[in-house]
Amino acid sequence: MSDALELRRAIAADAASIRKLTREAYAKWIPIIGREPQPMTADYDEAVRKHRFDLLYIEGKLAALIETIPKADHLLIENVAVSPSFQRRGFGRKLMAHAEEAARASGFRETRLYTNKLFAGNVRLYERLGYRVDREEEFKGGVAVHMSKSL
Repeated sequence: MSDALELRRAIAADAASIRKLTREAYAKWIPIIGREPQPMTADYDEAVRKHRFDLLYIEGKLAALIETIPKADHLLIENVAVSPSFQRRGFGRKLMAHAEEAARASGFRETRLYTNKLFAGNVRLYERLGYRVDREEEFKGGVAVHMSKSL
């Protein structure tokens, strides 16, 4: 990443900024699924204490984040959010690659994630990044797509 980019781990004081960015990033999906997506309703004060958040800053402004949770046999990518003003510039892909490297460094051989089936662009992006669809299940009146990638 270039000098204008800074990637750092979140601390408790970042919870409000994480909440704000996530709400902005996911707002576009409300009309598509008829409700706020799950990341918009999360308790980020608690999540920052329990999960790993890596924050991507561009020229000092929070542009994107990735939230990961170590599980017994894989690293779960819980949330990837990019501020609308920074979308379509490859930052989500950079953060996904960063999470995969962190998974490898921790000894995991697989990453997993899930997304709403109606977020078709996201499903296609994850497939382009090497993720495969493992299963689909009903979730809050929609369908969750569970995906994984061997590392």
